[in-house]
Amino acid sequence: MIEIGLNKVNKSFGNKEVLKNINFEIKTKEHVALIGANGCGKTTLLKLISREELPTSGDVIIRKDATIAILEQKPKVELNSFTIKEILYSSFKKINELSNKLKSAEEKLSTTTGELLDKAIKRYTLLQEEFISLGGYEINSKVEKIVAGFKMDKLIDQKYENLSGGEKTIVNLMAILLQEPDILLLDEPTNHLDIDTLEWLENFIKDYKKTILIVSHDRYFLDKVANKIILIDKGTSEIFHGNYSYYLVENENRIMREFNEYKNQQKQIEAMKKSIKKLREYGKLAYPNGENFFRRAASIEKRLEKIEVLDKPKQDIKIPLNFDIDKRSGNDILELRNFNYSIEGKELFKNANMILKYQEKVCLMGKNGSGKSTLVKQILNKNKNIRMGTNLEIGYIPQEIIFEDESITVLDEAHKYFIGTEEKLRSALFKFLFYGEGVFSRLNKLSGGERIRLKLFCLIQKNNNLLILDEPTNHIDINTKEILEEALNNYNGTILMISHDRYFINKVATRIIMLEDKKLTSYVGNYDDYKNTIQRQKNK
Repeated sequence: MIEIGLNKVNKSFGNKEVLKNINFEIKTKEHVALIGANGCGKTTLLKLISREELPTSGDVIIRKDATIAILEQKPKVELNSFTIKEILYSSFKKINELSNKLKSAEEKLSTTTGELLDKAIKRYTLLQEEFISLGGYEINSKVEKIVAGFKMDKLIDQKYENLSGGEKTIVNLMAILLQEPDILLLDEPTNHLDIDTLEWLENFIKDYKKTILIVSHDRYFLDKVANKIILIDKGTSEIFHGNYSYYLVENENRIMREFNEYKNQQKQIEAMKKSIKKLREYGKLAYPNGENFFRRAASIEKRLEKIEVLDKPKQDIKIPLNFDIDKRSGNDILELRNFNYSIEGKELFKNANMILKYQEKVCLMGKNGSGKSTLVKQILNKNKNIRMGTNLEIGYIPQEIIFEDESITVLDEAHKYFIGTEEKLRSALFKFLFYGEGVFSRLNKLSGGERIRLKLFCLIQKNNNLLILDEPTNHIDINTKEILEEALNNYNGTILMISHDRYFINKVATRIIMLEDKKLTSYVGNYDDYKNTIQRQKNK
């Protein structure tokens, strides 16, 4: 059964055309991922399907009586005065209405006699049967399961207004998952989740028996949960019947096919033009008996006019990330030996040990709040209990990028790091997708993706031999992630990074250091190697 259908959908905002001639169908129980570069129109499509926006033209068709819920990234101000528990229990709207009717019917039973009692019993029985069929007696276990899965049990009585931005997004996600709508629209559901919670969510979604449409840049997550990919590229849509890895292969094949079709058509057009030119020349030479040559030339010309000329396939702009180093460090980068650290009375590290060597690419992992970012800050602040190596020149990208002066422009900030003329600087910024009036954008107006692009640009100018990266793939699209992965793989210095992006970790990391129970444990290899090691240990 078709749950969602888009037919020749176009969407413009003023003079800017965001979506053009979008056509696709999503069927019952399909788990579909919507992918594409930042700004390509993915969130707009979710809003069209949820009826928050209307198409400029074309039809968005939703199955009659289908229930829809959408996860948005922005906090819901209207929930501020409610606790998490109240918000979660309010997700069961129909069941709550039935519960009130049941209570009312119960009260009526105690005060009704005679023939009216039979009617009251019958009404109560029907209400109870409906209540049971909707899972009314399973509410508590559902809430407990989802609260445990998202590790929110300690915050259950907190008011929404007192939560962090990430915690609010998690509460929004929990609430719509409890609603169990026929169509679930998820916009970046993996943001703010640690890996344990991510894996729990993956299993929840895999077991979800209804339709899901997901916007996400988490490629590992998409590999696990999606059975269909819709690529939004330059305003149009392409469909791939498989997970993300399947899409990668098939999309590469598609691009090659389109490029070969374009080349073959160009050869055909060129050959036809040459034939027309030669036939006309023969016609002139054969004058006055060259009419036959001119007729043949005109015939080919008509065929040429009828050809629908293919556009040359456009390649994505590649940001030229290339991390060089001016001078190499020593072999010993840093060492923690029996390291202890507490903050505001909370002990984060107890007798923790860690060694980082030259040219290693290490990912520091652990649950949210375990102390990963705190450790990075202690390294940057040269904590006296952390032994630092010689000749270290550290480049750092924090999780939340805040510039020293947010009122200046992109061009002003880039000037601080770039050696060369303004003309060369603007040319270099163009390659990082800052061009035209964009170079005069104030830093406080930049999006998350623009902030990290500018930070990467500035970092590259410094030629550091140790990169410390705290969640570097947050806010960037898949294309930029792939470019960053390639640059880090080619980097000759040392990397210490924090990431929950398992696909990224698999591509870059040569070692995992897990922060757990205030200790640091080392595992050789990438994320999948770490998971396999843990599984082997469990099986012993």
